[in-house]
Amino acid sequence: MDLVGLDHVLAPDWIGDPATLSMHELRARRAEAQAFEVTLSYQRRVAQGRLDIVAAERRRREEGGDPLDHEQMVAQLSEILAPHTRTPGMGRLSQLLAPDPAGTDTAELDAIAGPGVLASLQDVNDDELDELVGALADFEVRCSALRRELHDRIDQLQAEVVRRYRTGEATVENLLQ
Repeated sequence: MDLVGLDHVLAPDWIGDPATLSMHELRARRAEAQAFEVTLSYQRRVAQGRLDIVAAERRRREEGGDPLDHEQMVAQLSEILAPHTRTPGMGRLSQLLAPDPAGTDTAELDAIAGPGVLASLQDVNDDELDELVGALADFEVRCSALRRELHDRIDQLQAEVVRRYRTGEATVENLLQ
């Protein structure tokens, strides 16, 4: 992800006074913030999926089950991931469900729990498993906090667009010109 661009969008002065922006600039900034939100949403979902896989290993150990080989793990993925396919609350439906592939850098997440780590969870001791859960949860919380900040900016920009249409400052006819 373009962290410099994200920091720019999250800077306190990025929006300024939305009423002073042109309609074109309002829409451009809203689209820019939405693109970052989609990327963060995707990264949060990937982190949650990895957290679910680690939690399944923790449950297996607590219940005394046999370690899963790769084939068994793959066969159980839909069951492991199913509990988090619908989050509580109203949520937001992203304009896009997946970000631009160029923005899907998962290096930070892979450093925490990449495919190699997930494939060898049975070799990780309980303390390391707990550390992994904590690191994944922290990553997910950071993504969620950044998304909330982006939602605030998107909402501010959207409110100004709506205000202009309600007051007649902007019209649908202007879009067609």
